Amino acid sequence: MTGDVGQIVDLEITDAAHGGVFVGRLDGRVVFTADAIPGERVRARLTDVSKPSFWRAETVEVTDASPHRQRHIWPEADIDRDPADRPGGAEFGHIDLAHQREIKRHILATALQRTGRQELPVEFEGPRAASVGNHVVAEQPDGTRWRTRVSLHVDDDGRVGAYAARSHRVIPTETLPLATAAIERAAAALGRPAPGRVDLVQPADGHVRILVHPSTDAARKGRAARRSNDVIVEHVGTRRFRVDAGGFWQVHRLAASTLTTVVAEELADAVDPDGWHLDLYGGVGLFGALLGDLAGPSARITSVEGNERATEHAGENLAEWVGARAETARVDRWARALRQRISDRDRERLARGTVVLDPPRTGAGAAVVDDLAALGPASIVYVACDPVALARDLARFADRGYRAGRVRGIDLFPHSHHMEAVALLRRDAAR
Repeated sequence: MTGDVGQIVDLEITDAAHGGVFVGRLDGRVVFTADAIPGERVRARLTDVSKPSFWRAETVEVTDASPHRQRHIWPEADIDRDPADRPGGAEFGHIDLAHQREIKRHILATALQRTGRQELPVEFEGPRAASVGNHVVAEQPDGTRWRTRVSLHVDDDGRVGAYAARSHRVIPTETLPLATAAIERAAAALGRPAPGRVDLVQPADGHVRILVHPSTDAARKGRAARRSNDVIVEHVGTRRFRVDAGGFWQVHRLAASTLTTVVAEELADAVDPDGWHLDLYGGVGLFGALLGDLAGPSARITSVEGNERATEHAGENLAEWVGARAETARVDRWARALRQRISDRDRERLARGTVVLDPPRTGAGAAVVDDLAALGPASIVYVACDPVALARDLARFADRGYRAGRVRGIDLFPHSHHMEAVALLRRDAAR
């Protein structure tokens, strides 16, 4: 069958794929389709027919709806809008929350099987409630109001909003249901910023910071950036973490506490106080502090992070451990250099140590996996934000003697296709 961009086709949706799209079939050809649900029949508009192996489409009408379909959590992105006018960022917002999580668990398990070549038990859960001061903060029942960091875009005509799905065209957005209420209010009061990007950040103190990043053209016309130079403080349990307002911190208001809780559960009593522990892609030291808590006051911890400002904060955030050190370096280069120069004494301590590995969406990659496996730590906790990259790295670790017993998926991005996952890897005793 031949197809043309813009052509309307009838599809049966049979599966979900990584990336926020769903699998339809048309005369045997795979058509990756947005805004659908497995089990549905939809009418869809073809948007890309350039690949011989698959096409892409966007749903314009649902002819046989799934029982899990709901009114989109974000009115601007609902099915009654033309697909070209739907903002991106909430690709699962038309699916009830429990079923979203089942779909994500399925996507994670499929990635582990197909890319990772491993049949591993996969668990999946939402964010954990956490104590903040004298009260407990929990997830909203509908999975909204969790984003403490939002980026909006401003076009040359002054329109402010999110980008349309899979494009750089600004869609004015009156509501931001995934953002905290304070951020939504601050966004509504922005007025007409310079063309470019506006970041809104609400840290633990509740006050929204607004960081304006004008486009190159706007900057040339003298429309200067308006940014916050604040060093903010985020809370995880009784701990406080210093971080730049524009620096990296987990977006979901419960993400940092949930991840540290899950990693701690995986490690249980396995962190040796006499080991050398590594926090790689360490940011401002979130997991480094957890390793210190688990190992005790005499812990030796090294946090490695490519961003110099984050490393400065990590040094401050880990200051209570005399044996803690924060280094600014690319993890792949740092791990290779360590493999080449490590002393016998350090190798012995690392053999009793734990590594927390929290790479970007692209994963750790072959070089980092090879070097870590060669260095031989007692255990590695892999914290992942991409299921395919995780699966690829776990397969390589397994080939080098480190295997996971299970993978725990965590839905820290409700209504979007993103997810986190945690896996504890130990050395294969047979090697």
